[in-house]
Amino acid sequence: MKQVLLAVLVLIWTSNLVGQDKLAATSSGSVPTASATQDKNGPTFSERYPRYKLRPGDSFDVAFELTPEFNQTVTVQPDGFVALREAGDVYANGLTVPELTEKVRTAYSHVLANARISILLKDFEKPYFIADGQVGKPGKYDLRGDTTVIQAVAMAGGFTTAAKHSQVVLYRRVNDDWIEAKLLNVKEMENSHNLSEDMHLKPGDMIFVPKSKLSKIQQFLPSYGVNMLPPF
Repeated sequence: MKQVLLAVLVLIWTSNLVGQDKLAATSSGSVPTASATQDKNGPTFSERYPRYKLRPGDSFDVAFELTPEFNQTVTVQPDGFVALREAGDVYANGLTVPELTEKVRTAYSHVLANARISILLKDFEKPYFIADGQVGKPGKYDLRGDTTVIQAVAMAGGFTTAAKHSQVVLYRRVNDDWIEAKLLNVKEMENSHNLSEDMHLKPGDMIFVPKSKLSKIQQFLPSYGVNMLPPF
């Protein structure tokens, strides 16, 4: 009996210590963050203001402040590499300008000591979005300035008569393996005159407008039968 009582007392004492540790961690602000608890293999949300990443076909100027004789214009090849004069090949695909600058500086470290290098994008893929499904003019559009989903639909010719305004889908690539999908009820936003949930587009986003139920069955009914259908 004494052993059981002792075990219970030890358990209570241990629980109190754990509770105190949790309270101390919380009060000091040292609490787990979403990134700390997130599955390493799961998706991570896009940056709010992502930097442009180079891809094959892009070209840029490499300027050497103190040694202009090394100045050059290079193009990212289909395999992702660029050929640098006196430094050889460097893999540039998927790098941002700051990352590429550091990599080029490292590549020239055996030729120049403490080289002061700047890189300026010259020809690159312009920001765009894609509108597909039940819009007047599906296709690829330049993304110029701040554009929302509703504005993008208008740019693509607006909704067709077969569109389901309440289930517009915004697809956004999170990384090479994951795509985030967001369902938007544009019909409700327009009817309530509240556009607070109208999302702003990012380069590469795709908007898909599905067909409504009525448009899917209209092709199987005579035209006079549509007026006889009950309201949804």
